[in-house]
Amino acid sequence: MAFTLTVNGEEHRVVVEPDTPLLWVLRDEIGLKGTKFGCGIAACGACTVHLNGAAVRTCVLPVKAAEGAKITTIEGLATDGELHPVQAAWLSNQVPQCGYCQSGVIMAVSALLAEKPKATDEEVDETITNVCRCGSYQRMRDALDELRGA
Repeated sequence: MAFTLTVNGEEHRVVVEPDTPLLWVLRDEIGLKGTKFGCGIAACGACTVHLNGAAVRTCVLPVKAAEGAKITTIEGLATDGELHPVQAAWLSNQVPQCGYCQSGVIMAVSALLAEKPKATDEEVDETITNVCRCGSYQRMRDALDELRGA
């Protein structure tokens, strides 16, 4: 089947099976490699993107569920050559180690802060459930605290 997806402000027409995970459409059909495959069961969050502004895990989201939505990947988070504030905070706090999970974490954090700029510690803990095998959680929290003014 053919689907028209709006990704990072651009329309893409793809021909795939309706149950193809959005992750593989983004990576293999559209060529955006920033969204990562981690677990395949929506547990780790490496595949997180924004769907109409909400953080979603694309490894289990069928492409048919994304048609007509505004999809933003890590490649589309910065605007006009300026890093998104979350990306800038990640750099200033030296968050990434291997970096594999970082696009998913950044997308999850940016969605949360767009909705709740002063999210409480409890809201952060409840919402940001991404897994980082390098264990850079404290630097992530430092960057988040900087962004929240905590």
